[in-house]
Amino acid sequence: MSNSSMHCLDTQSLVASVLPPILIVEFLIGLPGNMVALWIFCFRQQGWRSNTVYLMNLVVADFLLLAGLPFRIDNFMRGEYWVFGDALCRISLFMLAVNRSASITFMTIVAVNRYFKVVHPHHRINRLTAQQAGMVSGVAWAVVVSLRLPLLANRLLKVDRDLNTSLCRSFSSHKDPPPGIKLHYMVFVAEFFLPFLLLIFCSLRIICILQRRKMDKDQKVQRAIRVVLLIVAVFTICFLPGIATGLTALFIQKARPNDCVTHKFVSQLFSLSIGFTYLNSALDPVIYCFSSSMFRNALKASFNSLGMFNMQLSRRNGGSVGLVRGRVGQGVQEEEEEEEKKE
Repeated sequence: MSNSSMHCLDTQSLVASVLPPILIVEFLIGLPGNMVALWIFCFRQQGWRSNTVYLMNLVVADFLLLAGLPFRIDNFMRGEYWVFGDALCRISLFMLAVNRSASITFMTIVAVNRYFKVVHPHHRINRLTAQQAGMVSGVAWAVVVSLRLPLLANRLLKVDRDLNTSLCRSFSSHKDPPPGIKLHYMVFVAEFFLPFLLLIFCSLRIICILQRRKMDKDQKVQRAIRVVLLIVAVFTICFLPGIATGLTALFIQKARPNDCVTHKFVSQLFSLSIGFTYLNSALDPVIYCFSSSMFRNALKASFNSLGMFNMQLSRRNGGSVGLVRGRVGQGVQEEEEEEEKKE
């Protein structure tokens, strides 16, 4: 790939100095957290429901991200000089993009699942079996991977022997991006705004419906609200910085193609936002704890088995059953009761 086809090709010294320690901390937090989550899902759970299937797929997405993280850390520690060749450059950026897309997809599915449990408890979506949820997850993975295949089909490594640079990037480096990279840009934008609007809708709808029915004080219904709000918070923290700086960089590249100083500054902000994207893998275990009582009890039981803790496991509370008799909220009540019966 000739340098004439590149746009403002240069290393990012600020990113190379700031990002490595952040990524190392996120790796050290995210890897054990997701290993514990994987162990609980595979060996400690007594039964599978649609919600736990979606959460398990979120764990898989995080492992894809963590598998490629050491290569990115090494790259930034070398002053953003990629030494692993073009093939691993493509694979690394592909895994980062797939993780982002898969995480957004399954966080959205978990939130929508909670929305139907609370607002439409008798909808047939609430009766999906674990096998059917697995089929939904398989379709989601197929769509995510297919939309990110252009990253494997295009050369992403930019090498300049004269400038002694070897840059592995997928964004804002092309003067005239090929069709595959343009698709990558469009997916990057769409996968943020569409799920974000859907998450906001689910959150507001759940809160308004429950307040109108005067059910927002029930403990288990409050937990359903917290799950959706937590997902919105994690979604915003991890992905909003990237979309904001990425769109700004692309706009400057298009509107002011010769202003490399401004473009390099915004591009560095975009690269720094990668730290927020990787933070997703460290925060997702919190979503597992809030989203599944089975996961919470399995985690508590695991700690209790070490002999150093004595955490009380949640049990079916007959008093709270009577509080949720209306149509709205019944799905959450039934789901948690069935989970607790399986423990």
